[in-house]
Amino acid sequence: MGADGKMDVHLDVPTAGYAGRLEVLEGPTGRRVRSEADRARIAAESLMPGVQVAAVARKHGATRWQIYDWRRRLRQGQLALPESMAPMFAPLMVDGSSAPQRRASKSTPAKVEIVIDDMVIRTAVDLDQLSQVIRAVRASR
Repeated sequence: MGADGKMDVHLDVPTAGYAGRLEVLEGPTGRRVRSEADRARIAAESLMPGVQVAAVARKHGATRWQIYDWRRRLRQGQLALPESMAPMFAPLMVDGSSAPQRRASKSTPAKVEIVIDDMVIRTAVDLDQLSQVIRAVRASR
């Protein structure tokens, strides 16, 4: 008879005489010793889109809080990703023929009159710089 009184049915809950699953770790302390590279690799795995931290923790025999700590250390630069997991970037290719061409023509000055309260400022400004003058006047209000 099983642990719950029924034939061949075992519950995965603490009952009298049932110890559950037991994993024996060898070594003097029974603790897992992971290298910094392993910690960084596991933390990076948990950062992948759609991955749950709890699933990664179960997979590697760690706790969620260890994974969160390793993720924090990875963000702060205390853990370094192995070279095989370092982010890779595609090279930037610029085609000179498709770049917009600026006109080399000389801009003509525009006469601007700025009135602020009882003060009037009259000046000539290049059309290229006119937007900067307008922004400066708006910012002064």
